[in-house]
Amino acid sequence: MMKIAIIRCEKNMDRCPLTNCFNCLIEKKKGFIQYNETIPAGVFTCKCPGDNAVGLSKILKSKGAEAIHFCTCTFSKKSDKGWDMADGGFCDNIDSIIDTVYQETEIQCIKGTAHLPKGYVPSTWK
Repeated sequence: MMKIAIIRCEKNMDRCPLTNCFNCLIEKKKGFIQYNETIPAGVFTCKCPGDNAVGLSKILKSKGAEAIHFCTCTFSKKSDKGWDMADGGFCDNIDSIIDTVYQETEIQCIKGTAHLPKGYVPSTWK
């Protein structure tokens, strides 16, 4: 069973209880489609400008997380036509943050949870 952690953006934490992210994790849909069996390993909120992401990720790894998914809202916005990556999401530095987390922890990092933009396919950060 794959232990999956989620990191979200503080800019959305007062509006989103992560309901769809958890549902997708449990049902292995959207950003979690590549897994056969999953179990939540923990959730943290990244604070701007992202300096706490590595520390949070190290804690998640110590708790058994085998992969960390960064919420779709970090890189995509909801529009009347669905989720779109054209104007980015809440985090201007998400790629750099994920890259640093991956380099410092060597844990799988995936960009995307629920509400994936049309045509977007999450892949493991390398």
